Amino acid sequence: MIMKCFRLLILPAVLLVALAGGAVEWRQDSVLGPGFEVHSVEMPADYSGPVRSTVIRHRSDCGDSLGVLYVHGYNDYFFQDEEADRWADSCVHFYAVDLRKYGRSILPGQTHAEARDISEYYADIDSALSAMKADGVKRAILMGHSTGGLVTSSYMSNRPDSIIEALVLNSPFLEWNKSGFMRKVAIPAVGALGKLFPRWKISQGSGESPYGESLLKTRHGEWDFDTRWKTLVPDKVEASWLRAITQAQRDVRKGRINVPVLLMHSDSSATGDIWTPAFQTADGVLNVEHMKKYGPKLGSDVTLDEIPDGMHDLFLSGKAAREEAYDHLFAWLRKRALR
Repeated sequence: MIMKCFRLLILPAVLLVALAGGAVEWRQDSVLGPGFEVHSVEMPADYSGPVRSTVIRHRSDCGDSLGVLYVHGYNDYFFQDEEADRWADSCVHFYAVDLRKYGRSILPGQTHAEARDISEYYADIDSALSAMKADGVKRAILMGHSTGGLVTSSYMSNRPDSIIEALVLNSPFLEWNKSGFMRKVAIPAVGALGKLFPRWKISQGSGESPYGESLLKTRHGEWDFDTRWKTLVPDKVEASWLRAITQAQRDVRKGRINVPVLLMHSDSSATGDIWTPAFQTADGVLNVEHMKKYGPKLGSDVTLDEIPDGMHDLFLSGKAAREEAYDHLFAWLRKRALR
């Protein structure tokens, strides 16, 4: 506990000192190309060795001092150029972060998505916010998808003093999409063992994800992405990661978020191991009823917003659903005088 508190207090100061020592160095993003730039941040080593995060930016031609920071989910990285364009066209500077051990940030020999405490990601968000401040951003919106929604909720529960004025959650991972026995007995038991055997690996199945198939252009979807970083066949997860997720889910339900929250979700969930057309018009990863149940517990000002026919990532849904999601998002921001 003492070491955790030390990390939470010291890392932001280290990052700010590092950035203050010189201008942030940006280079063109080799993933998305012109219009997108990246900045790598070398972090203090953790229990597995060297660590880095990667900040991506897409500046608005009409923007002033307002920016948004996007945090991806599990088995993911930032590739949504359309989403970045929509923010920039709305005069909001867009930033994203590939968290440590994901996407652009993963280093040779690292275990994908390895984490033993959600607070490990706070430094990655801090570094992105520091880069945004160096660019002149004075007001920020924090946005998280799926596990990124849990990470950002955890961050805002424990980092109340920042430039962030609102939190937008896109289908956040607030509860395991499992049976009552699995949620209440099996997962906590495996999580407890994760403290003793952190690298114990647990299978998520051997077949291709119906949700991934619903997104990828070469299957049933509209999108191109790197299947090394966003795999169709889920990787095994470590017991310590499972424990970290479960602890964070319990922690964010204490209602400590003190900024307005917009929680967006689909109107239904799809289940099964084999792709069907239902996965194109529903959340194929999480149970939307869990979001409705636990979302209001995040803070005192939470707006739940249901998007008909939305997929798990609402902004990768079919055109009609994602256009409705954008309309709802920007209408909420205007109502809150954030745009």
